Amino acid sequence: MQTSITPLERRRRWAYRAALLAIVLSLLAGLGLRQPNPPDEPRFVLAARAMVQSGRWLLPHRGSELYAEKPPVFMWMQAGAFELVRDWRVAFLLPSLLAALATLWLTWDLARRLWNRRVAHYAVLALFATLQFGVLAKRAQIDMVLVAMTTLSLWGLLRHLLRGPDWPAWALGAFAAGLGTVTKGVGFLPLLVLLPWAAWRHRHRADAVRGAWPAWLGAVPAFVAGTAVWLLPLAIALWQAPDPSLRAYAHELLFKQTGTRYTAAWHHVQPAWYYLQVIATLWLPGCLLLPQLLPAWRRRLRRGDPRHWLLLGWSVLVLAFFSASPGKREVYIFPMLPALAVAAAPLLPGLLRRRATRWVLAGYVWLLALAALAVGAGLCMQAGWAMRGALKRAIDPAAMQVFGAWLLAFAIPVLLLAAWARLRRAGALVVATTALLWTIHGLGLMVALDPYSSAAGLMQRVGERIGPGAELGMIAWREQNLLQADRPAVDFGFKQPWDVQWARAADWVAQAPQRRWLFVLRDAMSPCVDRAQAIDIGESNRNAWQLVPGSALKPGCVTPAKDQAGAGDDNGN
Repeated sequence: MQTSITPLERRRRWAYRAALLAIVLSLLAGLGLRQPNPPDEPRFVLAARAMVQSGRWLLPHRGSELYAEKPPVFMWMQAGAFELVRDWRVAFLLPSLLAALATLWLTWDLARRLWNRRVAHYAVLALFATLQFGVLAKRAQIDMVLVAMTTLSLWGLLRHLLRGPDWPAWALGAFAAGLGTVTKGVGFLPLLVLLPWAAWRHRHRADAVRGAWPAWLGAVPAFVAGTAVWLLPLAIALWQAPDPSLRAYAHELLFKQTGTRYTAAWHHVQPAWYYLQVIATLWLPGCLLLPQLLPAWRRRLRRGDPRHWLLLGWSVLVLAFFSASPGKREVYIFPMLPALAVAAAPLLPGLLRRRATRWVLAGYVWLLALAALAVGAGLCMQAGWAMRGALKRAIDPAAMQVFGAWLLAFAIPVLLLAAWARLRRAGALVVATTALLWTIHGLGLMVALDPYSSAAGLMQRVGERIGPGAELGMIAWREQNLLQADRPAVDFGFKQPWDVQWARAADWVAQAPQRRWLFVLRDAMSPCVDRAQAIDIGESNRNAWQLVPGSALKPGCVTPAKDQAGAGDDNGN
């Protein structure tokens, strides 16, 4: 006998479908409308483009050098996306977009399996409404793909531990953890869920067959199989070609960029409490509900609910793991977010019935909209602070006005929507505001600043100045310069000292000084250059750049070594 659907339930279903459509459209908005922006995006796209052009996919390259800071899996995805769509503006963002959609589905399905469909709806909406999720879904960084893999791993492990036995899901979870590890070194973190599971079993003296330790060892082959997606080809390459540079690459990536980076980080050093400020800002508006969520979670834990023991226990372990390292970035704790959304979801219907909760969420929307209104109006009217900011970043004031207009296009509809929704629809208001924010961000804000956020405008001026028949070399360059040059450019190393780059450049220029030019960071300029012939070509990403014609180099002159602290460092994620 078919169960009848009440009018209230029917309205809820239609509202949820409309919200899903808004979520997908907002994440799609702007796809293909901008260039890769520093610091992280250009280096990944540069490596992916080199794979496609050279046909050598095993090892990523940054210009002429091997890129040893990250494994190549994410770059494989970008290169594979390009092979499908044949457009880098679309391809470079596709892995993050698809990973975001996969994470939302996995969050929904996990919450559905642990509770029910209604709770699953709240989990998806809560995850999407959190600012950090949208930020990373709209950027071509490894972290969104990593979170999709860690969420898939948790999905498989928790299906087995809480709703099992389900050995295929268990093996898939272990495999995803291995694949996540060779995507970014911390992909193994989902396996830490075994610790709160063991603690729960000890506390409640559980002896379920699905928790037998010997059987859990079956996860080891699946995890190894996941890591073998890349480590096996690397091992074969090392065995077949004992190249010192290849061995140096493997050592750099497998040791310095993993263990050393965790225990003795050389950049992004932050205090132990750093992630509290990340939670208080990038996890808006969800973090505003923590004063109400924490006591409710504590009650669930005291009652021994294994779902909250595993979800919250794992999240605490991840936070402790990253807090223990001196090197910290806001993206590191992002893998916790889907698990916390699932843990919060069964409590949200009750919280949203509270007037205090609705006041908090409505206040967040009003403040966000009013801030956008004030900034947008100031940019449109070319206020003094706006013009000073544009000048400091070498941005055309007209572009700042366009940026301001798009802020107004966000703020005004949100204010009208907030006035209509009032307190009764505060939860829906937050979701609608977030969807509009990422739509405006993709279609307008990023497009308006793209020539200045990327190096596209600068490199266009370079091409126009040297002419179509000239050849271009680069010294002390950044990834976006090489990526967005209008012709194949020659580099003389990325991490090489500047004096070494100048020596190699001098040999290259000497072969055809009349048609060869050098694109140089102004701070790296050599005394072997006739400064009268150097051309200030502009600023980009807070760096000033110059063009040097081949005739400006003094024959026989040797560039001295120069302090270049920070040059060539990979300060990415």
